[in-house]
Amino acid sequence: MFARGFQFDFLESRCSSCHPHLFILGLILAYFLSSHVQASEDQVPVMCGSTNLTSKYQHCRLHPDGVHDLDCFGRYTNRGKKECVWKPGNHTSEKIYTLVQIQQSVNYCKIHNKTPKSSKIIMVFGKLNLTVVVFENGESEKCTKAVFSGSPSSLLRCDPPSNVSFRRRLGNLHVNVSWQKDAVNNYSVRYKMLVSRLWIEPPVQSQNGTRCTVENLNSSLFYTVQIQCVTTAQCSQCPWSETYTVPSELTAQPVIVNLEDSDIAEKKGSRLFSLHWKFPATESYDGYYVTIAKASGEAPFERMSTTRPEIRLILSFSSYHLNISAVNNASISPAVSHTIPQREDVHSIVEGKLNVTVHSNTSFTVYWKDDLIKTYVCFSVEWMRKRHKAAAMSFYQKAHNWRTLSPLQEPLKPFKRYSLTLHTRPNKDTCNIKYINRSESTYGTTQFYSIQGSPVSAPNISISNITWNSVVLQWSSIPEDDIQGFLLGYMIHYTEYHHRGTSTERNIQVDPQLDTYELGHLEGGTACQVQISGFTQAGAGVRSTAVIFTTSDKGYFHYYLNGYIIPIAVVVTVLFFASIMIKRAKVILWPSIPNPLNSNVMQKIAKLELLESIKHLNVEESTDSLQIVEKEAVVPPNTLASVLVLLQDSEEEGHSPEMTWIQRDAEEHAAGEIEPLRTTDNFHSSPCAFSSDYTTMELFQQQMPQGSPANPAMFSSMQDDEEMDTVFYGQ
Repeated sequence: MFARGFQFDFLESRCSSCHPHLFILGLILAYFLSSHVQASEDQVPVMCGSTNLTSKYQHCRLHPDGVHDLDCFGRYTNRGKKECVWKPGNHTSEKIYTLVQIQQSVNYCKIHNKTPKSSKIIMVFGKLNLTVVVFENGESEKCTKAVFSGSPSSLLRCDPPSNVSFRRRLGNLHVNVSWQKDAVNNYSVRYKMLVSRLWIEPPVQSQNGTRCTVENLNSSLFYTVQIQCVTTAQCSQCPWSETYTVPSELTAQPVIVNLEDSDIAEKKGSRLFSLHWKFPATESYDGYYVTIAKASGEAPFERMSTTRPEIRLILSFSSYHLNISAVNNASISPAVSHTIPQREDVHSIVEGKLNVTVHSNTSFTVYWKDDLIKTYVCFSVEWMRKRHKAAAMSFYQKAHNWRTLSPLQEPLKPFKRYSLTLHTRPNKDTCNIKYINRSESTYGTTQFYSIQGSPVSAPNISISNITWNSVVLQWSSIPEDDIQGFLLGYMIHYTEYHHRGTSTERNIQVDPQLDTYELGHLEGGTACQVQISGFTQAGAGVRSTAVIFTTSDKGYFHYYLNGYIIPIAVVVTVLFFASIMIKRAKVILWPSIPNPLNSNVMQKIAKLELLESIKHLNVEESTDSLQIVEKEAVVPPNTLASVLVLLQDSEEEGHSPEMTWIQRDAEEHAAGEIEPLRTTDNFHSSPCAFSSDYTTMELFQQQMPQGSPANPAMFSSMQDDEEMDTVFYGQ
C-alpha cells in the first residue's frame, strides 16, 4: 500500500505521449470535478502542474526523523470521503504540511497547501487508485515527505470498539464491546501477561459482534488485551485497538465484622442499621458494591457504591436482603449475603394498633387505629407466613382508616398463621419506593388466620416429684404449624383409679404461657392417668399420649402422722409445759400459802383427837383378835383421814414417836378410864385449804374447844412426845 521513494517524473512522460486536445479535455474535467471538493479551512486546493511540482519539492526526501506513518482510509457509510493521517517528524519544531492527492487513471492532481494539522479529509473518485504525498516544511531545506498509495475499495476501515467492558470469573475473561455505526459481525481478542512482550497466539475469535470469552487464564495475574474486528467487504481495514489492562480476578469474599440494629428515638418505626466488613489487602480492588432490596420482592433493587468498608442505612422494620462485593474494572468478588430480619420485638410500636378482617381467601381488610391520613397518603402492607416469602401491596388512602386488599396475589391458606405489617411512606409523588434508604417507616404489626382450627398435635409430657398426693407435670409446646389457630391455653385431663374399683376424671385449664404445673389433691397409693391437649377458638385438639403413674402410699402414712399424731403430741407437750409455767407463774405472782395439815400443831391435835376417841371405845380382848366397839362419839372424817395418813406413814417408817404415843394411851385405857377429849363442829367443818394467811397458833386456838381449860397432860405429852412408848394391839 505504501510506495516509498515515489517520483513525479511519470507525469511528464505520460502526458508527452498524449494528444494535446485530450490533455486539455482532461484538465477541464479535472477542474470541474475539483470545484465540488470541500475546500480546506485554511487553504483552497489548487491543481498542480507536473513541471512545477517536480521542481518545487524535488529536494524533499524520506527520513526516519521526518514525517511518517501516513495512512488514508474511509468509512463504509461514505465511501467518497477519505481521511489521511500522519505523524510529525522530530528534526524541526516548525511543522507546516502540504498534501498532494493524485489519481493516475484520470491524470488528477491536487495540492492542499500549508495544512497545520496532522490529518486531512479528501475526496476520491470511484475505484481509481489513490496516491497521497505529505511534505513537511516543503519550502525548507530540511523538507521530508511520506507517501501512501492504495485502492479506494481497500481503504474502508472499521474503527476499534467505542466501548469495552471486561469481566473475570472462574479463570475466564468475558469481553463485551460495542461498535460505532459499523457493521462488525465478529472480532478478535489478543492477550498477554502484563510482564510479557509476546502476545499469546492465536487470537481468540468472538461468538458474535459483542461478546467474547477468553478461557483458562490465571486468576491471580494481570493481563493486557487488544481488540480487532474481522475484515469484511464493509470493513477492509481493522486496526487493533488501544491496549487495555485487565486486573486480577477477585476470588476472596468480604467478611462482616460488625453489625448494629438500633432504634431511632426521634423517628418511630425506623431503625439505624450499621454494617462493617473487611477484605484481604492482597486483592486488587477499587471499591465495593452494596445491593439491598426488600425481602418481599417489592422494587427497587438498589445498588450503592462505596470505597469504605462500612455503610449506614435508615430502614423500616421490614425484612431486607443485603449483598456486599468488592469490585475492580474487570472483576466482582463473591458476595457476602446477609438477611436483615423483620423486627418482631418492637418496643416503639404499641400493640393493638392493627386489626384484620378476612372476607375470603383472596380478600381481607386492614384497620389502623390512628388518623394517619392527616400526615400520609401512601401506605404499604406486607403479609407473610413463617419461612415463606412475603407479599406486598402499596396503595393511596385519603379518606378512611382502613383498606380492603383484593384480589391477593396468592390465596390465603387455611389454618396458617400470617403476620401483617403496615408501613407509611413520606413520598407523595408515588407509592413505589424510589430508594431503599430513608424510604419508609413501620406503623404496626399484627397476626391473623384466614380460618382457625383445633391443634392437630399434642405436647410431650414428662412427670417428676411424685408424692402421695401430688405430681409435677412438664410439657413441650405445640409447633406453630400444628396449632392451626391462636392458642388459648392447655387442658389437663387426669383420671384417678381408686382401690374400690371406681375412677374419677377431672379437667384443668391452664394459661398458654405455662409449661409446668403441679397437680395436687391426689389420693395416696392410687394409680393416675394424665393427658394434655391445647385448645383454640375452634376447640380442643388432639390429646397427648397417656402417662400413668402411682402416688406414694408411704407418704400417706406420713400425712396422717403429720396431720394427727404430731399435732396431738404438740398439744400435749404444750399443755405439760403450760402447767409448769402456770405453777411457776403462780409462785412468782402469788405468795406461798402453807397447808395447815402439814404443820406440827395440826399433827399434834390430830393425835389428841385420836386418843380422845379411843377413850370411848370398848375394847374386847381375845386371844385371836382385837375388836373395837364404836360408841356414840364418832371420829370425824377429817380426823380419820389424818389418822390414816399417820398410820400409812408409820407403816412406811417403822416405829415412830406417834405410834409410841398411841401405845401408851392404850395401856392407860386398860388401867382406867380417860376422860374423852371434846371437840367442836368447827374443827370438823374446817376446810383443808385456806383463803387467807394465818399463823399456826391462830389455827390452834380456833380448833380448841371453847370454854374448856387446857389439859396439862396434853401439853406435857405434846412437849415430851419423844418419850412415849409404843403400844401394839394384837394377839
